[in-house]
Amino acid sequence: MAGALEHIRVLDLSRVLAGPYCTMIMGDLGAEIIKVEAPGGSDETRKWGPPFQEEVSAYYLCANRNKKSITLDLKSASGAEKIKQLVKESDVIIHNFKTGTMERFGLSYHTLSSINPKLIYCSITGFGETGPFKDLPGYDFIIQAMSGLMSITGDEQTGPQKMGVAITDVLTGMYATIGIQAALLERSKSKQGQKLDIALYDAAVSALVNIGSNYFMSGEIPSQLGNQHANIVPYQTFHTKDGEMVIAAGNDRQFQMLCDILGAASLKTDPKFKTNPDRVANRNELVRLLQQLFLQQPTAYWLKECRQQSIPCGPIQNLAEVARDSQLLARDMFVQMKHPTAGDIHLIGSPLKLSRTPVSYRYHPPNAGEHNQMFLND
Repeated sequence: MAGALEHIRVLDLSRVLAGPYCTMIMGDLGAEIIKVEAPGGSDETRKWGPPFQEEVSAYYLCANRNKKSITLDLKSASGAEKIKQLVKESDVIIHNFKTGTMERFGLSYHTLSSINPKLIYCSITGFGETGPFKDLPGYDFIIQAMSGLMSITGDEQTGPQKMGVAITDVLTGMYATIGIQAALLERSKSKQGQKLDIALYDAAVSALVNIGSNYFMSGEIPSQLGNQHANIVPYQTFHTKDGEMVIAAGNDRQFQMLCDILGAASLKTDPKFKTNPDRVANRNELVRLLQQLFLQQPTAYWLKECRQQSIPCGPIQNLAEVARDSQLLARDMFVQMKHPTAGDIHLIGSPLKLSRTPVSYRYHPPNAGEHNQMFLND
């Protein structure tokens, strides 16, 4: 079946994660993605490792399937000219060069939109193309620190912590995808393209959601709560007899059912714990009582009991456990592809499930310049 974006061609001048993640999403949805690198391959993730499989890095593979690869020297007049020729037959161009770089290449939005007025031109930078930080380079770790995300991650013992993945890159890639598709949808009416200015910093701050709202309402700087929730109790990890698990009792009924399961009916009627605001105010006392009870049985016992009563809960799984999770296997969340250099490769699949225009996995993550002859007659 045809992909939802099969009629769209994207010139992908981005590298590392945010831009490539965006274009991989579009590629999974059927778009033709032409990945453009400097001769020899200039996407830094090609060399980020270990692990490597036949000198192909796992990092590069994670965000570059469903793409074709060409190599061009954009600093040269001939390289820039070939981009201009490709733009004539493209719908989208995306890059994540520092502010001003595309202008120095002679590939500004003004220049390329004069060649193709319907072009969607997406710029991804660390801080955006306006403001006092516009010329600073942007890296996920730095953005996590500046955005406030690190200040609310971790606990009093650990201090500020970053997420275990480059979450601001992932969020920015998703926002870029949303913005591009919105621009394409609008173009179907106006017949005109436009420029998108997407910043990692903006995307990271948008992810503060309720924590940001809490601050603006109360004026209180949030503390680091570790695995606890700022607004809901009990909503955290608990140690069990043989491990650790997560309980997320999001309303009073679920808390009352949890008390029954734990054999602690008296907690249901205790005025200190009756409502969620009460439980938040008396968090430390309640968590101490609940923790003592959870230590009496193994994780599997609590999971079974809680799930039977529809109390949200889950085990803390490592990646080996995730890879064999029956739910994820049933949802086709793991993909195997053949790569001309690395051989058989395993990738995490797309979470997008479309009934009539499903995602597809058509092309392996390409070697640098693998499709030069197809597009450049090289």
